[in-house]
Order: sequence, then structure tokens, then C-alpha cells
Amino acid sequence: MSEPTTIAGVIDRLREIDDVLEPGDGVAVFNRMYLTVTERLAARLDGHATDPLWQDPEAVADLDVRFAAFWLHAYDGSLAGHRVPKAWAPVFEARQGGRHAVQFALAGMNTHIEHDLPLAVVRTCQARGIEPADVHRDYEAVNVVLAEVESEIRRSFLDEAARDLDDHVGPVAHLVGSWKIDKARDLAWVTAETVWELRNTEFLLGRFLTGLGHTVGMTSRVLLTPTL
Repeated sequence: MSEPTTIAGVIDRLREIDDVLEPGDGVAVFNRMYLTVTERLAARLDGHATDPLWQDPEAVADLDVRFAAFWLHAYDGSLAGHRVPKAWAPVFEARQGGRHAVQFALAGMNTHIEHDLPLAVVRTCQARGIEPADVHRDYEAVNVVLAEVESEIRRSFLDEAARDLDDHVGPVAHLVGSWKIDKARDLAWVTAETVWELRNTEFLLGRFLTGLGHTVGMTSRVLLTPTL
């Protein structure tokens, strides 16, 4: 399946995935949350002509499309029976039963931000002939958009947990409180800078990326510790 080349195309693909998956599927949980965030970012970018938030909105849109491609590649690969990238494997392996929805949201965000985002930053810079420093201001500006939606997403998950889990709310609330999206994005930026510096050193880059996939996957697996 061809990859989207615009944010509108990404949103269409995410909606298509949402339409075919069962609501309780852990993969569907992450995809639905990702759709919400992407729709909010698209709405903010649509008004970029009068929005002082962005320095280079076209680069932000390009980065967002390249970022989404990693999730779509993992999803399409799993659908075709291919091996899922190490960083994404825990989400697909644990997608049915034993966990609360918020755990899939957190594990998916962990993998997508700490593994996929730095690689998307590097690919965007290479494609546009720029360096990471040139997109750093807009990278930080995205945090403003995320802050607008993160609290409501967390609150909705916790409200659902309180209804469904009773005495299991404590462990779930601890997981939600332990993982911070802004800290994850800070780490992702350092990773992007590291990959950028290693981009012409094939042996070291390969070893670093292999380790990154395993490490991020390990954290996502912990976030998916059964709580039900």
C-alpha cells in the first residue's frame, strides 16, 4: 500500500485503520489516539498563515508525514504477516486482553516518540537539505499542540479506568503518571542529534539503531505489564 504524502492522507489512513479494528484491540486504541492528535495538529497547521507558533509549517507537515510512515509501516507489516520492528513488537504481541486501554496508548506513544520520531527528524532533514537545528524551534512548538490534547486524553483514560477497574486504578494511575510525553520528546531530540552525527558511519549507526529498537521495545513491554 502506498504511503501518504500529506497530513490529510495520513488522517485518511488512520481513519481506515480505525474502521476495521475492534474497539478493544490494543492496536486500535493507539491508532485512535494518534488520529486525534494528528487531527489537532492538522487543524493548527491549516491556520499557519496567521499562526505565530510555526517558523516553517511546511517542514512540520513534512516531518509529521514521515513520522506517521513508521506507524503505518509497522501496522501494514503486521497485517501482511511480516516481522514487526522490535520497538513495536510489544504492542502487537499484547494487543488482546489483560491490559487497560491507557497502557496501549502509553506504550504506543513511547515507541512512536522515542524510536520513530528521531528517525523521522533525520529523514526530514536529509530530504530538505537542512540540519536538525533548523527544525528545533518547530519541534518544540509541537509540544504546545500536544499539551492542549494530552491532559484531556489522559483524563479520559483515567476516567474509564476508574469505571472499569476499581481496585486496579492505582497501578494504572501510576503508569500514567510515570511516563511523560515532554520528557520522551526531549530524549527523542537527543537521539535525533545522535543519529544525525552517526549518519555517515554505517557500522556504528547500525549498532546504535539496533540497540535503540531493543531498548524502546523493552520500555514499552514494561508499560504493558498486565494489570487486569
